[in-house]
Amino acid sequence: MSVQSDRIAVLGAGSWGTALANVLASNGHSTRLWAYEPAVADGINSSQRNDKYLPGVDLEPSLAATADMALALQDAGVVVSVSPSHVVRNVMGEARQLMGDGLPLIVSASKGIEIHTDLRMSEVLREVLGEDVGGGCVVLSGPSFAAELDRRLPTAVTLASRDEANAVQVQGLFQNEHFRLYTQADLIGTELGGALKNVIALAAGISDGLGLGTNARAALMTRGLAEIGRLAERLGGEGATLAGLAGVGDLILTCTGDLSRNRQVGLAVGRGERLADVLAGMTAVAEGVRTTEAARDLAERHGVEMPIVGAVYSILYEDVDPRRALALLMSREPKPERWS
Repeated sequence: MSVQSDRIAVLGAGSWGTALANVLASNGHSTRLWAYEPAVADGINSSQRNDKYLPGVDLEPSLAATADMALALQDAGVVVSVSPSHVVRNVMGEARQLMGDGLPLIVSASKGIEIHTDLRMSEVLREVLGEDVGGGCVVLSGPSFAAELDRRLPTAVTLASRDEANAVQVQGLFQNEHFRLYTQADLIGTELGGALKNVIALAAGISDGLGLGTNARAALMTRGLAEIGRLAERLGGEGATLAGLAGVGDLILTCTGDLSRNRQVGLAVGRGERLADVLAGMTAVAEGVRTTEAARDLAERHGVEMPIVGAVYSILYEDVDPRRALALLMSREPKPERWS
């Protein structure tokens, strides 16, 4: 589709939404960032800072924030959806009521699977915004910590869309000398890679919290990637996608980087802290906790064996001791390295 306005609305002022909005503003685009919390919007407008979700980062003076969604969406030709996955349906449902007849180009930058429906974010957007959005929406995913992007450190991600022209338009909006974006067509593999790597990062964090060593972490990452690939291919995704930025790239970052919220949650659980206490002490969302439930449901529904996902689920939701879950994983019957 052809973008009808050069104004961009970013819906979601967490760390990632703020970082993406800042890139767009620094590239010279008229950008409005919608924040659910008025105090966050006020802080951005008064001091060019989002100290709650992206502390220590000076934002572009031209970046405008608002808690008024109607104002954020006014005359927007592009809308970036970047709320936590469990509220995307509600946020974008409200946005749909304010958009009128002509829909803008939609970019989905939230990573997760909706619990109870087991829908990917582009599928949620299609239900909320209409059939025309699903194939034309552009999914942005890949290895990207918000704090590093805002420090203008080199970052590369994937843009997936069944409409190549849409992906190329979004590529042109975001790309600059420190942020590189590659286009492709596999929505399923891209979204599942971005969502499920958070579950494997929880597993890697639990392993490190238990002090199991780097051999164990490498095994979890590699076998976790195999699980993601099996499910993606069963659902129509492409295995090659998981060998790229949206798969192994994001997995490496999230399982090893100290800025990874999911890894930090896993570390705490592995050290014996209660999950509820860990989550209560966090400002931002660790998407992998909810995604674990949805991933387990998807695996069972489609008959895909995902033992690491199952082990993480048992630890988080069934109070299985992490060492017991490890013993069950390691004592499974021998298998070839590759099976469907």
